[in-house]
Amino acid sequence: MDNLQNFSTKEKALEINLRQDIYGSFAEIGAGQEVAANFFKAGGASGTVAKTMSAYDMSFSDAIYGTSERYVCEARLIKMLEKEYRLLSERLPHRAKETRFFAFANTVEALNYNKTNQAHGWIGVRFQMRPEGPLNECVIHIKMHDNDAILQQYAVGVVGVNLIYACLFHKEVGDGFLNSLIDELAKGRIEIDMFRIAGPDFKTVDNRIMSLKLVKNGMTRVAIFGADGSVQQPSEFLYKKNVLMLRGRFRPVTHVNVDMLISARRQFKKDPDVDKEKIVVLTELTLADLSTDGHIDEEDFLNRVDIICSLGQNVMISNYIRYYRLVNYISAITRGKKIGIILGVYNLQKVFDETYYQDLKGGVLEAFGTLFGNNVTLYVYPSYRQDSDNLYTLENFQLPENLQGLLDYLRFNHKLVDIEGPTLDHLHIISDNVLAMIKSGEEGWESMVPRKVSVAIKEKSLFGYKL
Repeated sequence: MDNLQNFSTKEKALEINLRQDIYGSFAEIGAGQEVAANFFKAGGASGTVAKTMSAYDMSFSDAIYGTSERYVCEARLIKMLEKEYRLLSERLPHRAKETRFFAFANTVEALNYNKTNQAHGWIGVRFQMRPEGPLNECVIHIKMHDNDAILQQYAVGVVGVNLIYACLFHKEVGDGFLNSLIDELAKGRIEIDMFRIAGPDFKTVDNRIMSLKLVKNGMTRVAIFGADGSVQQPSEFLYKKNVLMLRGRFRPVTHVNVDMLISARRQFKKDPDVDKEKIVVLTELTLADLSTDGHIDEEDFLNRVDIICSLGQNVMISNYIRYYRLVNYISAITRGKKIGIILGVYNLQKVFDETYYQDLKGGVLEAFGTLFGNNVTLYVYPSYRQDSDNLYTLENFQLPENLQGLLDYLRFNHKLVDIEGPTLDHLHIISDNVLAMIKSGEEGWESMVPRKVSVAIKEKSLFGYKL
């Protein structure tokens, strides 16, 4: 069955309850037992529910699942899933031949009384697609944006039912699967910023594509995965870290991109506000940089990501076109830690373009208050002036007269700095020209990209390369 119709929460719970081959347990910590409650309210829950529990007290929780420094985290969720699924198979061996077992768990931090926290939670399911079938697992992280704890609890209950239903009935894991997770919830109530599904029945699913879909479908603004391709939850990955980021199309990665990262990182580490042991470097792709005529080529996306990861870099996908909005998002996670943005000198001209900020009451000053007001430095990579051999840096950066004073202020306070020691021999490399050479079969492009990149392009025939 691969029914993508929008059933109500009650209809989904009832359909599961009436299936004689589905049986499982529920373990919920934090907000309550909203997910299990939906199955009881739907009727026929005895056909589905083997056990439901909520180890709300920390001592009880530790006694059942082991001690933990944090209770609302992925590691805690995995312990819960492992324990509850193991108990199903141990205590119900007589049902194994006819039953698809599942274990559902969540650990949630709802809005506190003073409304000072970011309500969020981890939700997961371990499940079989058929009796005596292999074990699969799906885990998501959610942020709850309702300004009322009761509404948040209701939303958790809906998402939990949707997740169980999707895992048990949706054979195809794609846009339909993801969109179904927020069925019956108004846009903006729940944000899903991490998704991972794994298991023998889902070998063909690439969770990096699923991360891209989360952003593309408006379910979150940012998704991250590591150099090894593993999806990461942004708040945990960046929490209290010093973040250095380079935005680009990386089509393909050139020596310039690599030099920007290496040179800026070397300089970033020298900053007295930076803890060298807590640096995270991100290469960022925006939806705009991935789109062609409004369409995103998922194969092209993976090609770029494979190359970036092969160079040992983490990847961020975002839907923040303007830097100040991205910085506002990151700084809320890093809690005042240093943030560095790497960009070329010509891109800096766009940052100062006042037409970008016409929708803000405070215009460029409001945007810059956010962009530079959170322990942020922009590291500016030089270029040659167009049709000239003269180097273009902050020293001779040109702005309209009304903005010159703002530029001077930012430079004096080390909010804008030139990247030190760039490799000048690389400055003639322009990625669009390299891409054109690859597509046309023109010789010489190999010298403009790292060796790993040229090998990958040739072996996989990337970016229109033809043997």
